Amino acid sequence: MSRILIADDHPLVRDALRSAVLYSCQAQEIHEAGCLDETISILDSMHSGKGEPDLVLLDLNMPGMNGLTGLIALRRRFPAIPVAVVSAHEDRKVMLEAVRCGAAGFIPKSTPRDAIAGALRQILAGEVYLPASVEEGAAAEDEETAEIARRLSTLTAQQLRVLEMLGTGKLNKEIAYELSITETTVKAHVSAILQKLKVYSRTQAVVFANRLQLEKARFGI
Repeated sequence: MSRILIADDHPLVRDALRSAVLYSCQAQEIHEAGCLDETISILDSMHSGKGEPDLVLLDLNMPGMNGLTGLIALRRRFPAIPVAVVSAHEDRKVMLEAVRCGAAGFIPKSTPRDAIAGALRQILAGEVYLPASVEEGAAAEDEETAEIARRLSTLTAQQLRVLEMLGTGKLNKEIAYELSITETTVKAHVSAILQKLKVYSRTQAVVFANRLQLEKARFGI
């Protein structure tokens, strides 16, 4: 008996995933969320109540996610909860990046229900799921992409927020105001970000910020 949280901002998609969950496993509870904040709120509530879910099915493009930023933040806050990405995007590099950032699997929304059921059973059994075509080509993955994902995974949640704001062109004082911290603290975060990403300027860090968000064209759903 499993507890599943479906996080997607489209009700029809949540209904389809609910059907696939019920078809694939004996779910004791199925919870739903429509944005990242609601997802975190439900997970906090479950953690302090009856127990954490066995799996989160996560849409990368729902409000609050900003591509992999939301996935990384969720994995840092709830490291014991498996998170599987469910997305309409089927780019192989995106799938591999998601797994490197902590996803327990990547299920394209075009996947037939029987195959989704099989993927869910595999993930609930503790395995990582990727479509067969992606697994077959994994040996030839882009090493630069892998290195970017590894460096991003070393950032703290606050550093990820600062990096995201750098990517939008905000100044230190603007970042300090939005995060309710001092400019000195912002400068310390920026220095730590440059060191962890192994870059030497804010401009180079912005390149990573743009990669972190993966651009809407790459994650368009």
